[in-house]
Amino acid sequence: MVDRAAGIPFAKEGIPFIAIPAGVMLLAGWQGWVITAVGAALLTAFVAWFFRNPARVIPKDPHLVVAPGDGKVIAIEEEFEPRYLKDRALRVTIFLNVFNVHINRMPCDGKIEDVQYQPGQFLVASKPEATLRNEQNALMIRTVEGVKVLCVQVAGLIARRIVCWASAQDRAIRGERYGLIRFGSRMDTFLPIGTNLRVAVGDRVKGGETILGEL
Repeated sequence: MVDRAAGIPFAKEGIPFIAIPAGVMLLAGWQGWVITAVGAALLTAFVAWFFRNPARVIPKDPHLVVAPGDGKVIAIEEEFEPRYLKDRALRVTIFLNVFNVHINRMPCDGKIEDVQYQPGQFLVASKPEATLRNEQNALMIRTVEGVKVLCVQVAGLIARRIVCWASAQDRAIRGERYGLIRFGSRMDTFLPIGTNLRVAVGDRVKGGETILGEL
């Protein structure tokens, strides 16, 4: 797939959200409404910061799996994944707060076998029940060696819009941007049992750059 967000400072989906408070700021400044202008300027800065799109240094080893998003590792669990893998796997959950980068990235190289969107609730994303019940979008990736890696965007209490630019049969390239979740969310990565994990609960990770594990 083509990396639609490469080389631009903000996610394109964020431009309307940046433009609205920026327009209010300019209008208020022209009218001399100082307090309104300052408030709109602060809101513009926050929204622009939320939709920022930084470059990342992607690890080269083809056996590595990288974090699909920025945030904090809040859970690492071995469990049965009933919907897509239908097998036991290691789930690494990353919680993204409103101050994290929300661009999502491919965790590994391979081919996207399936993309499935699931409507659902908007429970607090850090809660375990959000794994199955929240609105989400899943990418099933198969590596050249035939290993399955499942990456799931999960909406949260504030996040109400999942954006995914990838489609089934696209090529997955480790670290390539493929979507975002607006305003707070989580990313679940399901890895095969036996994966050599490089992260622990409580670690802070960067999408496309921090190594989650080695297949």
